[in-house]
Amino acid sequence: MNGTAEQEAVVRGVMDQWKSAVDAHEPEKAAALFTEDAIFQGLHPYSVGREGVARYYDSQPRGLAAEYALLETRSLADGVLLGYLAVDFTFTDKPGIHVTLSVVLKRDGARWYLTHYQVTRLD
Repeated sequence: MNGTAEQEAVVRGVMDQWKSAVDAHEPEKAAALFTEDAIFQGLHPYSVGREGVARYYDSQPRGLAAEYALLETRSLADGVLLGYLAVDFTFTDKPGIHVTLSVVLKRDGARWYLTHYQVTRLD
């Protein structure tokens, strides 16, 4: 990984909160991690903003869980970080899926938010 320990800690901190919200099926909590104008691309058509993020996670089945590995981080500009992750989503009633996830985080004051989220399925 080419990012700094500080960059990795920031991305992990936000993604740990994301994982917690996904695993607990708390769509509003997940959406609160995103900027008001975030571009969100899961495995369905994209949306812009927290409302679309909340709808997406609300549509996911209970029991959905995410495990991630942080692969790379980069600083894109002051207060803007890129994270590249491998994510395994598991379900209670069907086979899991493996995806790669690119995220862009933006600092707003003391907090970091997801401003771009792009899932890619490589298989």
